[in-house]
Amino acid sequence: MGSERMEMRKRQMSVAQETPSSTQAQHGIGNRASNACCFCWCCCCSCSCPTPTLEEVNAWAQSFDKLMITPAGRNAFREFLRTEFSEENMLFWMACEELKQESNKSVIEEKARLIYEDYISILSPKEVSLDSRVREVINRNMLEPSQHTFDDAQLQIYTLMHRDSYPRFMNSAIYKDLLQSLSEKSIKA
Repeated sequence: MGSERMEMRKRQMSVAQETPSSTQAQHGIGNRASNACCFCWCCCCSCSCPTPTLEEVNAWAQSFDKLMITPAGRNAFREFLRTEFSEENMLFWMACEELKQESNKSVIEEKARLIYEDYISILSPKEVSLDSRVREVINRNMLEPSQHTFDDAQLQIYTLMHRDSYPRFMNSAIYKDLLQSLSEKSIKA
């Protein structure tokens, strides 16, 4: 079973590398490892990710949506979530976004199964917190997986991050240090 799962992950990664969507390229997702040495989504580990601008970082304080729409915002928020031991919420959300971009039925089924095993299964160490109604919907959807199998769960996790983690992120040292560092650079320039 373990070797079969490893083989599926290899196939999934090779398919993702062969067919990156424009959205993945735009948002810097797709070919990343969840244990990259840095907090970037690109997974290149040479850290060629763009540094956020002061304007972007200030915009993150205006709304959670503005934070989540930028790769740098997601990276900083993911770093914060890691300190709170809830990084799986962002990883699940990103995996769902990636699934939505897929059009190949067999790849959709494979990715959906991996998402289920990694984030929904009660046996997973990265299990996300979902209510029983959403779990029932997912179990029904898994009979015939699609790009939208996890939509209800993704919305629930997005809402959880927005209401619970985002306010703490805005008051965190991670956010304040980044804002201060960019403000100082702006003054010097």
